[in-house]
Amino acid sequence: MSSPRELSLPARAYLLSCRGGKVPDRQRVGYLVRAAALTELLRHGRILDHDGLVGAVPGGSTGDAVLDEVLGQIVEGGSRKWRHWVRKDHRRALDSVEEQLSAERAIVLRRTRVFRLRRVEVRDTASVERLRATVDEALRGTGAVSQEDAALVALVAAVELKGVVPGRERRRNKERLRELEDRGGAAIPALRKVFKELRQARVATVAANGNSS
Repeated sequence: MSSPRELSLPARAYLLSCRGGKVPDRQRVGYLVRAAALTELLRHGRILDHDGLVGAVPGGSTGDAVLDEVLGQIVEGGSRKWRHWVRKDHRRALDSVEEQLSAERAIVLRRTRVFRLRRVEVRDTASVERLRATVDEALRGTGAVSQEDAALVALVAAVELKGVVPGRERRRNKERLRELEDRGGAAIPALRKVFKELRQARVATVAANGNSS
């Protein structure tokens, strides 16, 4: 498996999402992966922010199939708000990252016989632990943090990724998170809004089902 530093931002975010042989809450992680791809495209100058709208910068392939897929959609779809592109085809984005990591033998994908549930085996768990340590150090520390690491921390915190950035750590390090998010780019606040809407919709659904029972 490649070292964490060589992995794309969407791949790093995905690997941090794996827990207990699966990806809990694939909708949440799909949004995370999309926002990570947008953040990396922005960082490399392949998309730009025009007063809250995302615009593509002409050019060839990024060299990464997942990033190319997202960039191609923006080229075809024209300037739209960040929230639109975070939501757009988030399930496909998640599948694409899994296919990429599986082809690179970073993960092994299986289907269970019962209910055909998708199981994920991360081949190099030590690399994932190093990713977790990177997130923890960037969040709690006071020293210099690379732009990529700053973005990764802000992304996983925006969707309250379980087991990575606990709620108590988000509350304790609010100022630090704000600083990291400012360096991460416009996709991150958009991701937080999309996740907030998802959470509110789920609460409303549970309440409605409770009232109808």
